[in-house]
Amino acid sequence: MQSFLDIQKRLLPDLLEVMQKRYAILRYIGIMQPVGRRSLAASLGYTERILRAEVEFLKDQNLIAAGVAGMSLTHEGRNLLEDLEGLMRELKGIDVMEMELKHRLGIRNAIIVPGDSDQSPMVKAEIGRATAICMKKLLNGKNIIAVTGGSTMAAVAEELGPDLSNEEIMFVPARGGIGEDVQNQANTICAIMAAKTHGRHRVFYVPDQVSMEIYESFIKEPIVHEVLGLIKSACMVLHGIGDAKTMAERRKTAAADMEKILSHKAVAEAFGYYFNSHGEIVHKVLTIGLQLNDLIHVPDVLAVAGGSSKAKAIRAYMKQAPPQTILVTDEGAAKLILKN
Repeated sequence: MQSFLDIQKRLLPDLLEVMQKRYAILRYIGIMQPVGRRSLAASLGYTERILRAEVEFLKDQNLIAAGVAGMSLTHEGRNLLEDLEGLMRELKGIDVMEMELKHRLGIRNAIIVPGDSDQSPMVKAEIGRATAICMKKLLNGKNIIAVTGGSTMAAVAEELGPDLSNEEIMFVPARGGIGEDVQNQANTICAIMAAKTHGRHRVFYVPDQVSMEIYESFIKEPIVHEVLGLIKSACMVLHGIGDAKTMAERRKTAAADMEKILSHKAVAEAFGYYFNSHGEIVHKVLTIGLQLNDLIHVPDVLAVAGGSSKAKAIRAYMKQAPPQTILVTDEGAAKLILKN
């Protein structure tokens, strides 16, 4: 027998479209509250005229309240949003996509949030929230967590909270900085994560890429050796997946190496390794910190990346990812990965 949702899709497709629209509005208000109508319209991509009618309906249903600072969810609105989460995942087929992505990529699990972070920054915040929830389920006792840099890791940091403070946590940078914005460097992100969870952190002030001579000199330093020991003993790694060309430019890569990266058609970067679409390593930067083969010994590896523009990079890296990897991504990236 067909499910009620399947019947509704065929007989009342307009009703489902309206429900998805109102769910999206409630969800974004929940994330951004208190929020003004103009900001909400811009985030959702609606005109203010269309949004005004929907907002009035939701206010009449006592699902949202409007104040001087903006709109917020009421108690009833929060409860309804929680009830809708599972229904909307089923409606969009996200649960099915997660299972298919997990098996297609050969990894431990896949977590998909609705939307495309290329189209809305709010989706990146949702990826951060989903990662935080996943971390909470995995932590147990004493935990050393190695973290890479990047805007996605910064989004994860913003979503962590004191609910993790009952665990003993130390955050350590997985590698040195790469000259990006200070707020996106691993040292900064670890400090924010530690502050939000009432945990501890260590800094790792070393360059991300070095010559062999400097590398051999650095690793002999006692403080560097100590932090490297913590990194190698991590029970969890949080890392992003970058677009190869973007990361090479951010590193101010030498012209010869850039030519190598481009000529070998690299599409992904992680931990200083550049991968082509077949998952083959085409270039490696000498870095101080976590190496790709170190991941084999880490119990929980969370790869966090989203946006349809990252689909090729995610798919390429996952061919090298250890089987205990949990991918946290969004609908935009997941659909393209599965499509190809």
